[in-house]
Amino acid sequence: MKKTVTTLADGRELIYYDAAEDTVRDAVDRRPLGPVSTSSEIRRDPLLGDAVAIASHRQARTYHPPADACPLCPTREGRPSEIPDGHYDVAVFENRFPSLAGDSGRCEVVCFTSDHDASFADLTEEQAALVLAAWTDRTAALAALDQVTQVFCFENRGAEIGVTLGHPHGQIYGYPFVTPRTELMLRSAARHREETGSNLFDDVVAREEKDGSRVVLATGHWIAFVPYAAHWPYEVHLYPRRRVPDLRELDEGARTEFPQVYLELLRRFDRIFGPGEPPTPYISAWHQAPFGGDGREDFALHLELFTIRRTSGKLKFLAGSESGMSVFINDVPPEAAAERLREVASQ
Repeated sequence: MKKTVTTLADGRELIYYDAAEDTVRDAVDRRPLGPVSTSSEIRRDPLLGDAVAIASHRQARTYHPPADACPLCPTREGRPSEIPDGHYDVAVFENRFPSLAGDSGRCEVVCFTSDHDASFADLTEEQAALVLAAWTDRTAALAALDQVTQVFCFENRGAEIGVTLGHPHGQIYGYPFVTPRTELMLRSAARHREETGSNLFDDVVAREEKDGSRVVLATGHWIAFVPYAAHWPYEVHLYPRRRVPDLRELDEGARTEFPQVYLELLRRFDRIFGPGEPPTPYISAWHQAPFGGDGREDFALHLELFTIRRTSGKLKFLAGSESGMSVFINDVPPEAAAERLREVASQ
């Protein structure tokens, strides 16, 4: 892998990740950009104790531009973009409209490919491996920042999810605090350790593998299953068999196998609802341990992949119980979801 670090016209960092070691990246961003102005602020909810990012400057962010004005496509003659070069493998840059900035953290955009009409599922295994390398490298870089406590790599795919740019991309958030969802996991893991003397994540994976009814696929280094109490109609959790706290500590075997496993899961998601259906909208989220603090070594890196589509032409909306009380109601039994995801396996 070749890594090239440069800056955009307004001073934001841009990093190219290339498969070929001899790649040269010397294009210059010549756009007349003014300095980035952010107003990100973290506020605490006194009743729930969780954090809310107030970021009014994001109201001005790019919203559903035409394909020929996509800011994530490579720069073309007369059509400058966030990527000055005419082609790229993987590119990462600081978000111009970040939810978190300065002492409040950091937000980055990850462009998976220069092909505007592709999706992650269209990537080759070599391309997917390069994205994994970029996620890992950015996790390490953000871990070194004093203001970052936890790193979250994720992808939102599909207009139904709320994606405003159609180009295949994801984001990386460097939070200045431990996120509420992770705090709940750490609390559950600590309680389980106290009550049983064993690791919660290890026990969950072992239970799913022994039961088998919710396992979607399993390899030498990874296992994917629909969780017993799945919140979403189709939801898969992917774990490396060797428990590690974050992406930096995956071993070579897991890194080598990941592209094949992950691409297979994404392609199955696009086949859930049958031929002729539009691509399945999804959120794909890496859960990594916070840096430092209690519970880090008990935490298990894993990826959670889920869709808000519950059946053909119908979405799962977070209505009264979910949005008002955080109590999910799932219309699809996890065992049925797992069976369907096994049915649509690649031949």
